[in-house]
Amino acid sequence: MKAAIFFVPVLAVFVFFLIRAELLKRQRQIYIFKPLATLMVIAIALASFLETHQNLAYTMGILLGLFFSLGGDIALMFQEKRRAFITGLGLFVMAHIAYSVVFLILGRFSPWDVLPVVLLAVMGAGFYRLILPGLGTLKYPVIAYIVIISFMVSRAFSAFISPVFSARQALMIALGALLFYFSDVVLAANRFWKPWRFHRVNLVFYYSGQCLIALAASYFVG
Repeated sequence: MKAAIFFVPVLAVFVFFLIRAELLKRQRQIYIFKPLATLMVIAIALASFLETHQNLAYTMGILLGLFFSLGGDIALMFQEKRRAFITGLGLFVMAHIAYSVVFLILGRFSPWDVLPVVLLAVMGAGFYRLILPGLGTLKYPVIAYIVIISFMVSRAFSAFISPVFSARQALMIALGALLFYFSDVVLAANRFWKPWRFHRVNLVFYYSGQCLIALAASYFVG
């Protein structure tokens, strides 16, 4: 069994208590469990170095993205403040860029790339139109974020045709990127469209997505 697997139940416990703290509005617990959960995902990526085979470009790129994500998670704990929200948004943009570069380097281009690009473009445009009335002065930053995360997800699907990744890894990467995307959709819909009391269940999507992307680092074969 891969060493990284042993960190997954610990991550699940942290995420459970984080969501519980969010729903009960226990801010001190959020300050504890949110960084701990992201640090556990970083530990999952680092555990790949315990395996016989690694791909240094993948692991280091994902770790870079995860450290940007850690900064973004910390900033978004104070997202009621505009500056903190913008900072968090910017750090997650950097995380998506880091992931995109990894998927560009290790993935492959093919005619099939058109399908996820078109689907993501339609979904992104539709979602932007939905939340547009609530964006105010954040229209352009949100457009940039939608474009960058959509590009990241589209390149994640290129793992399926890359000789670098196994079918299992490609599924982890693509599903992980999609879950990350949907977690942001829930978060943005709550902030800019209709507030939803239970919107923090998006953390299940977020951490599941990050976990799958990090876990893929442990499944390279020689």
